[in-house]
Amino acid sequence: MEVIPLHHSCTWLPILSRGSSISRRRSYPRVSPGSIRRRNVCLASGSETLIGSRKEEGKRRKAVNERDEAEDLKSWMHKNGLPPCKVVLKERPSYDEKHSAIHYVAASEDLEVGDVAFAVPNSLVVTLKRVLGNETIAELLTTNKLSELACLALYLMYEKKQGKKSFWYPYIRELDRQRGRGQLAVESPLLWSETELAYLTGSPTKAEVQERAEGIKREYNELDTVWFMAGSLFQQYPYDIPTEAFPFEIFKQAFVAVQSCVVHLQKVSLAQRFALVPLGPPLLAYKSNCKAMLTATDDAVQLVVDRPYKAGESIAVWCGPQPNSKLLINYGFVDEDNSYDRLMVEAALNTEDPQYQDKRMVAQRNGKLSVQAFQVYVGKEKETLSDMLPYLRLGYVSDPSEMQSVISSQGPICPVSPCMESAVLDQLAQYFRSRLAGYPTTLSEDESMLADPNLNPKKRVATQLVRSEKKILHACLQVTLDFINQLPDLSVTPCPAPYAPSLR
Repeated sequence: MEVIPLHHSCTWLPILSRGSSISRRRSYPRVSPGSIRRRNVCLASGSETLIGSRKEEGKRRKAVNERDEAEDLKSWMHKNGLPPCKVVLKERPSYDEKHSAIHYVAASEDLEVGDVAFAVPNSLVVTLKRVLGNETIAELLTTNKLSELACLALYLMYEKKQGKKSFWYPYIRELDRQRGRGQLAVESPLLWSETELAYLTGSPTKAEVQERAEGIKREYNELDTVWFMAGSLFQQYPYDIPTEAFPFEIFKQAFVAVQSCVVHLQKVSLAQRFALVPLGPPLLAYKSNCKAMLTATDDAVQLVVDRPYKAGESIAVWCGPQPNSKLLINYGFVDEDNSYDRLMVEAALNTEDPQYQDKRMVAQRNGKLSVQAFQVYVGKEKETLSDMLPYLRLGYVSDPSEMQSVISSQGPICPVSPCMESAVLDQLAQYFRSRLAGYPTTLSEDESMLADPNLNPKKRVATQLVRSEKKILHACLQVTLDFINQLPDLSVTPCPAPYAPSLR
C-alpha cells in the first residue's frame, strides 16, 4: 500500500460550514395578544395561533380572494414600476388542502440562455437600507446587535399590522400564502413538531435544527435590550416593545419565512446584501446544478436565465454551494442531484497524549488544527479519506524517537508500520459503521418508503436527507475497506493506541 506523507498528501481544507450565527437585538409595537391573533401578525405558518380557526381562515381567504383576485402580486408590481418581463405567476396544489396553492414563477414565453427574465426595480426590493433608512445604522446593527433576518422579519411583521395601508401589503399577502414552504410545500424543520423531527434521527441535521432554534430564541430574548432605538429605526413604531407585540412562536415563524425567501446579493453594501425580492424565492425554484442568480444592477435586481425554457416552465435559480442539510433547514427541500452535498467528520488529537503539544505543532505546520473538521463531499469520499489518513497517523505515533523524526522530517514525516496502518483504518471503519448504526432505518428501507406515493411530505424530505447521508457514509466505509484490502498483510493485528485521535 502506498504510504501518504503527512506534510504534502492533501489539500488542508478549511472548515466550510459557518453555522447559523444569529446576531442580536431591537424593539417595537405594543399590541395585546388578542389583537395579534385577530390581525394575523405573522408571515408564515400553519399555526392556529397565527391564523385563527380553520372556519375563520376559510371565510377570510374567500373574502380576500374576492377583493384581491383582480390584483395579484405581479399586477401590483407592474403598477409600481416593474417593467415588462418574461414571466408569469402560476400555481400548483398544496399537499395540505387546508393551505393555499403554491405560486411559482414560470416563463411566459420561450426563453434562451442569457435572456433577462425580469428586473425588479430597487423601489420594490426590501433591504436593511430601506428598513432602517440609514446605511450606517444598518451596518452597525447587523455587525454588533441584530441579525439581518431578524430585522427584516420584524419589519414585515410591523408592516403587516398596518394591513392594506402598508405599501407592502400585496407582497406580505403572497408570503402569507407561501407560508415559507419549499418546493414540496414543506416548511423548514424549524417549524416541525418533536414527532416530525424524529424523522431525522441519526442525522446531525437534527441537532443543527435544535441549535438554530435556540439561536432564534436567544435573539428574540435580546430584542428588547435596544428597544429605545426603535424610534429611529422603525419610524412608525416608536414606542412598542417587540416581545410584547409578538410572542416568540410568531417571531420564529416570521423569521423562518424570511429565511426561506431572502436573497444574498453580491457586490453591494452590507446594508443591501440581504434582500427580499418579489418574484424571487420562494416563487422561484431552487436547483443546485443551476447557475442563474439574482444579481444587483444600479437600479434593479434582475434574473438572467442560464438555460432555455419553454413557455409555462418553472424557472430555477442557484441556491449556492449548500449541502442538503442546509437546503432542508433553510428552504424545506432536498436536492437529490446536489453535487455540493457533504457530511462533516471531526477528528481531534488526544489532549491526554504526553506528545500532544508536539503533534499539535506538526498539525498546524501543515495547515490543520488540533480539532479538525473534514468535509466529505458526495462522490469525493476517497479524496477526503486520503486527506484524513496522515492526520490520523500523526495521532497514532507513540514512540518519542519517532515523534522527533516526524518533527525534524522534511520529507515523508510519518513512518507507518503495518500494524499502525491497520489500526488507523480499523478505527475509521468502526467509526463509519457506528454512524450508520445510529439511523433507525437502512438504505433499502429508505428506498421502500420513498417509493410510496402517499408518503407524508415531511417524512419524504427527511428520508431523502438521511438517505443522502447514508450513501456518503457507505461510500466512505467502502473506501476504507478497500484500503484495508490493499494492506500487504491482512493478518497483522492493529497496534495498541493509548492516545488515538477521536472521531465524531
